[in-house]
Amino acid sequence: MTATTDAVALAVAAAEAASDKLAEDIVALDVSDQLVITDVFVLCSAANDRQVRAVVDAIEERLHAMGAKPLRREGEAEGRWVLLDFGDVVVHVQQAEERIHYAIERLWKDCPAIPLQEAVNRPRSAADRA
Repeated sequence: MTATTDAVALAVAAAEAASDKLAEDIVALDVSDQLVITDVFVLCSAANDRQVRAVVDAIEERLHAMGAKPLRREGEAEGRWVLLDFGDVVVHVQQAEERIHYAIERLWKDCPAIPLQEAVNRPRSAADRA
């Protein structure tokens, strides 16, 4: 079983929204063969709690425009790791230290990656980061 086309479309939109807010190391994993509760994990890193919140807001706004609303939102108070559960897609926005520590990609390394446009993971110039 593979992720549904709707789940992939939401995951790509979430990745693009995260990229628009300068999130880094954006990946989407098709976890549908391993989990029955969701199809796709989207993971991205942010530099600090302010950026985590900005990325989360951008993702929610973009997916809301597509008719998706989060079923659950966790971790916002601390701003270190926010989880957005859209049902078929679960988005993890983490500060870089949290991402390294918990290493979700390593836990799900056997799951195939969903191709994202090169623009989503493009290298950032110093002007983009300022």
